[in-house]
Amino acid sequence: MRHKLLSAATLAILMSPQTHAQGLLHGAEQGASDGHAIAGPLGAIVGGAVGAATGAVGGLLGVEERPRFSRYVRERGEPSYAYPGDTRLGSVLRYDGIDLHDVPDGYAARGYRYGIVNDRILIVDPRTGRIVDALD
Repeated sequence: MRHKLLSAATLAILMSPQTHAQGLLHGAEQGASDGHAIAGPLGAIVGGAVGAATGAVGGLLGVEERPRFSRYVRERGEPSYAYPGDTRLGSVLRYDGIDLHDVPDGYAARGYRYGIVNDRILIVDPRTGRIVDALD
């Protein structure tokens, strides 16, 4: 009986569109909440892990927010900056000459900054300068 309940909870969490639309931390939070509602404390543990994994697939913005955010940025007409350094996720972006803008309300990356560098939209942690998400 326990295995059936756990399997049902895992399936419900995996099928949850809210879990897929969130980033890693938001996915974990939502997964734990959904899992707890379905299967109690054990469901929260499984749901948190599954939510984090599925949330990480879509990056910080999440799968559903990426196209909308990309359109928002491109419609603003901001220039792309040529940057000779590393722009992979986790790299630290040196700000010299690069205009970074606040991510507006309504996106999971609120509190972060973005800019267009080497024709890619980069989302940066303003405290560390670390690149936390990138959109082509």
